[in-house]
Order: sequence, then structure tokens, then C-alpha cells
Amino acid sequence: MSRPLEGKVALVTGASRGIGRAVAQRLAADGALVAVHFGRNQSAATETVSAITAAGGSAFAIGSDLSAKNGVKVLFSALDEELKARNGSTKLDILVNNAAVAPFVNFEGTTEEVFDEIYTVNVKSVFFATQEAVKRIRDGGRIVNLTSAVVRTPVLDAAAYSILKAPIDNLTKVLGQVLGERSITVNAVAPGVIETDMSAAFARDPAMAEAVKGKQALKRIGQPEDIADVVGFLAGPEGRWVTGQVIEASGGSGLTF
Repeated sequence: MSRPLEGKVALVTGASRGIGRAVAQRLAADGALVAVHFGRNQSAATETVSAITAAGGSAFAIGSDLSAKNGVKVLFSALDEELKARNGSTKLDILVNNAAVAPFVNFEGTTEEVFDEIYTVNVKSVFFATQEAVKRIRDGGRIVNLTSAVVRTPVLDAAAYSILKAPIDNLTKVLGQVLGERSITVNAVAPGVIETDMSAAFARDPAMAEAVKGKQALKRIGQPEDIADVVGFLAGPEGRWVTGQVIEASGGSGLTF
């Protein structure tokens, strides 16, 4: 079995469930040692680590609430401690910024508290986690940000979430240029509706699922592995000549009017 990431170290934020879990499992299957970050659900993160190790991979869990003021600092302090114990080094090769919150609240119902939480987790923590990670990422490394197809086709019942995913697309382009001199690629993957807890209202309600499929060229609900495979490509050696790009993986959602 090919293990193109053998010897690499990856951090995946929000990796306890859903897309993050699938990404962590994919990178571990490709040979990377994976730091499985969780915000509050330690038991789910432990399940992710157990699934990886049962499949012959290597992983460990680290917790930090990225909605907290010191969330990024706590995350990297825990990461450094674990990596020093395991490798004698705090060096990274791959960062996947996946952690996000997506409350389904329309424009009128969005409070300042809701907006601030989405901004803190989905934008601010991504910026500063990447800033910290870049200090540790070896030249030739990979950064993959999870954005969303809502940047192109906003969801009215998730107004602030739709607005606050757009900055990640531009951050990806900026960092692609900034980090190019170090041969670090920076890309984003924009999922459509994926069958996860976050998208349960769309993916698991039969009527809603049919409505979603009606807007897609590919007539099925996306699975976390569909996104993990795109991330795996970008994080691996075959993604070496792709940077500053936003790749939508939505089953061809809304291709035509």
C-alpha cells in the first residue's frame, strides 16, 4: 500500500467528527502522524484516534476551545508538548484548518453573540492558527483550508456563516503568495452539502435531501470521504504545483440557473 506521507506530521483542527475525522483518517492512511484536534468532544476525538490506530495509522488527540480568547495558544502549547515527546521536535508538515461552527440562523435572528462566535472560530482562529503553524511547518509543507460552497451560493438560514466563509477564500490566495517562497502550498476545499452532524438538517431529512440533490449535477448526498480525498490530494506530493486555489467539491451544485 502506498504511503506518500510517511514521516510527515499533520494537524487537523475539528477532527473529532465529520469531515475532520475523514481527513484525519485519510492523512493517517497515507502515512502521516496526525494530531486530532477537538474543541469540546474529547470522546469523539478518542474514537477518531482509535479508528486510525486500528487501521495501522498513528494519531493523538489534543483539545482546545477555539472560541476562547486563548484557544490558539492552548492548541499549539498542547501540540508542541505532544510532538516533543513523540519526535523530539515541534516541526509540522501539514495543517488542515477544518474547525468551524455553523448555526442555522437567518439575518434577522443573528445576534452579536452568534456573529462573534462564528467569526472567532471560522475566521480569527484560522488566521492565527495558521500564523502559529507557519513557524513550525517545514519548507515544502502544505496548508489546506476548509471553506464552503456557501461563498458562491449563500444559505439564507445561515446568513452569518455564509458571509464569514468568504474571508477564508481570500486568506488562501494571500498565503499562497506569501508562502510560495518557501514552497509551501496553500489551498482551500469548498464542500457542498455533506452528510455530517453540521448538515444534518439538509442531508438526513428525506425531503431536504431530495431538494439538495435536485440542485446538484451528481445525484447523491456527499460523504466526508469525498472531501477527505480532495484534501489528501492537496496535502500529498501530487498537489505540489497547486497553490492559492479554492476547489469546490459539491457534486456540481448550482452549475446552471
